[in-house]
Amino acid sequence: MAGRLWHKANLAEVEGIEHPQAGKGYLFGESRPREFLRDFGINVRVLEPGQPASLYHSEPNDELFLVLGGECLAIVEDEELPLRQWDFLHTPPGTAHLIVGAGERPATVLMVGGRRGEGMPRYPVSELAARYGASVSTETNGAQDGYQQAGWEVRFEPARLPWPPE
Repeated sequence: MAGRLWHKANLAEVEGIEHPQAGKGYLFGESRPREFLRDFGINVRVLEPGQPASLYHSEPNDELFLVLGGECLAIVEDEELPLRQWDFLHTPPGTAHLIVGAGERPATVLMVGGRRGEGMPRYPVSELAARYGASVSTETNGAQDGYQQAGWEVRFEPARLPWPPE
């Protein structure tokens, strides 16, 4: 393995995570093996209808979303944008956004985010995101503060998840 620059993984074998508010996910380098993916994070998220993937936020990096199955609602700069299978969304650095499961069944979304930007995520107040329990009450640049304001757990818990999701 020493000196090897490439990495292969299968969704059925990667680390799974669960969060009481933010759904389930399959990680490729988000927590490990981070040494393989230093420039970006990539995960596949499974969201129930009405379930947000995160708090409404903006980051100093590009983020990319591809809906693999089901339907979602994106809130981008306080504008609602319906997404369905195979829709792609790009949010440039500094763009406030949120992805929420929609429709009749769970949504599966490929999410990719850069890691090299300078600065901290920003959590602005959003009336639209608040409908899903995914907004802070007072703008903040601290994830810990943002999650606490929303009453969310700060971290995802490791979980053994089935692929494909049930």
